[in-house]
Amino acid sequence: MTSSVVGNAAAQATFLSAMAGRSLHHAWLLTGPQGVGKASFARAAAIRMLAEGAGATGLPVGLDVPMGNPTRALVEAGSHPDFRVLARLPKDAEKPDQDIARSITIAQVRTLQPLFATTPSMSSRRVVVIDAIDDLERGGANALLKNLEEPPAGTIFLLVSHAPGRLLPTIRSRCRLLRFEALSDDEVAMAIRTAQPDADDGEVQALVRVSDGAPGRALRYAGLDIAGIDDAIVRIAEDGDRDNVGRLRLAKSLGAKAAQPRYEAFLDRAPAYIASAARSRSGPRLRAALDAHAAARDLAGAAIGLSLDAQATVFEMAGLVASLKA
Repeated sequence: MTSSVVGNAAAQATFLSAMAGRSLHHAWLLTGPQGVGKASFARAAAIRMLAEGAGATGLPVGLDVPMGNPTRALVEAGSHPDFRVLARLPKDAEKPDQDIARSITIAQVRTLQPLFATTPSMSSRRVVVIDAIDDLERGGANALLKNLEEPPAGTIFLLVSHAPGRLLPTIRSRCRLLRFEALSDDEVAMAIRTAQPDADDGEVQALVRVSDGAPGRALRYAGLDIAGIDDAIVRIAEDGDRDNVGRLRLAKSLGAKAAQPRYEAFLDRAPAYIASAARSRSGPRLRAALDAHAAARDLAGAAIGLSLDAQATVFEMAGLVASLKA
């Protein structure tokens, strides 16, 4: 089996086997850690199902659909009439990369109804991806449930979920579960190199180290010198930075407006480092590390939401890291 989707060969094989059968279940719940490729799989599976439904021949084994295939071209252009994706939308359409809505709304689910009132246009199938169904507000979940209970002819739902336990039991019960696992380091490296072909070996390895088996998580740090940030955190933790030199240097380098992406990466990495350090401790030192982690997590959450001063925030956060030396 070959596929541009990296890792989780067992999940891919299960789905491909179902596709090859006489009856494909109408709703699939794709579960597993965030960033391991569930949404990428859903998109690739959708293109493959639509291409096969349109009668494409000579397709390679697996999920891949070659460049130039009409179905793939339409999906990538966002104009395939039988493909829909529901995801959280920007609050301001003019700023698509900022201030994303907290949920997928019932209004978005209702936009599917005119689609369901007709038969698929270009294929025997229609595919709806919801990424992630965890973000669906309660009213939207109830509206979607009606479609899962009485699926429109030819429609396949691919529902991405990072926390399936929070979903309505009635939704879970109407879906076939497809479980995704964390990737191996080699698979993560392959995914990173595919997404960032210009990254050198050093950056790839640094991204692999922070991935926890999830390429999507690692790629958030691409181009941010995450190795340099982590090295600074480790130095402060190991020597305690009693003269504050390390903290001041880090605060100055991350406090500038141009350093905002690296500043946000630091706000992720410092609490993660403290949590990792806590796992190797016991007794009073464990308690101190847990307290430092709780404070770091709260500080990171407030820093962006309350627009705290970046330099002061970095200095305070680095102080929590330095407290691990005590």
